[in-house]
Amino acid sequence: MSASAVPRQDTNTLVVGAGQAGLATSYWLAQRGVEHRILEQRAALGGAWQDRWDSFYLNTPNFSVDLPGAPYAGPDPEGFLTREATIGFFRGYAGDIQAPVELDTGVTRITPAEGGFAVLTGQGTWTARNVVLASGAFQRPRIPAAAVGISPEVLQLHSHDYRNPDQLPAGAVLVVGTGQSGGQITEDLLDAGRTVHLSVSSCPEAPRRYRGQDIFHWIREVNVHGPDYGINALLVDQLPSPAGRFQCNPLLSGTGGGHSVRLRGLGRRGVRLHGRFEGVDDGVPVFTDDLTQRLAAAEAGFSQRFKKLFDAYIDAAGIHAPAAEAAEPDSWKPDGPGSRLDLREEGVTSIIWSTGYALDFSMLDLPLLDEWNYPRHSRGVTEHPGLYAVGLPWLTRHISATLVGVGPDAEYVTEHLAARG
Repeated sequence: MSASAVPRQDTNTLVVGAGQAGLATSYWLAQRGVEHRILEQRAALGGAWQDRWDSFYLNTPNFSVDLPGAPYAGPDPEGFLTREATIGFFRGYAGDIQAPVELDTGVTRITPAEGGFAVLTGQGTWTARNVVLASGAFQRPRIPAAAVGISPEVLQLHSHDYRNPDQLPAGAVLVVGTGQSGGQITEDLLDAGRTVHLSVSSCPEAPRRYRGQDIFHWIREVNVHGPDYGINALLVDQLPSPAGRFQCNPLLSGTGGGHSVRLRGLGRRGVRLHGRFEGVDDGVPVFTDDLTQRLAAAEAGFSQRFKKLFDAYIDAAGIHAPAAEAAEPDSWKPDGPGSRLDLREEGVTSIIWSTGYALDFSMLDLPLLDEWNYPRHSRGVTEHPGLYAVGLPWLTRHISATLVGVGPDAEYVTEHLAARG
């Protein structure tokens, strides 16, 4: 692995990104004897996991840490890796497969050229017959434009840059967004004794375990084996619209041995819940006045999106699983915080924007992106010969961007790539 500068180099295939998608692709390219290099903008291996907060745990159990040639074989398949252990796993895997990574080599432009592509980087230009886009979905932190209307006295961070409560000034914190990052960061702040306000988005709650298994066990089974029983809802061609590729994941955590994150439970712990962030009015954050409906929708999300699928799969596959657990009703109700939050009056000195990421393929000098900046493709094979994508959400199915799902997509893409000669 090298971070050395190169004025110009040639190779058969360039892989952009050395996260899980890039390393899985490298594994299969090596198996097929395809000469390649991986271009990684970071100074160290470990992918986007290096951008997580200090107390982060992987949200999926250890049994899902399953990259090509390296299925999990440790003593705790139901446990969850820490941030540092996750980064260490990727660094070890890259070494084991002898991945040819060029560190500190960010790609700035990919242009069609005779016989393939010219790839401009901060370390020089490469030429290649093929290019695989493997930079994942966590590319550009997304912060609402209205954030500029908030007083500069208030520290604003995206979850991408949050590390621990000590980096924040004393005072209350507003967390915007209730995806997995928003829920877990809220818990991290609560554990540190902070007062937290939380703006509720549209992400569903879910039980950590269902019918005797971690929920991800059933998610994986339905993704991989569901089609064998006619259960295809988690395949990409079953999405009601392309926008469905960006829907929220269930609100779960791997912290403390793994648990579900319940919004009413956070409220019971003292978190002040608000509706969805709408904007800023004269320096004051404004939220939708529909918190009660939002809490009900979050609680119903699991039944609407997953429960019926899991039950249908269990029945169709003839699996002997415990009966479905009845959801415990929670009568806690918010005390009506209203649709405005005066930051100074409430002592809020920091805002954490847990508002997700936007895809960024601006380096492509090709008209291949749809209105969501998602490359147009079929099973990772784009419309432009020699250009591929791996590791994007819903590339072929619901788990395409996960540790257990990226390998099969990389295998298919590299088979197609190798056949080009």
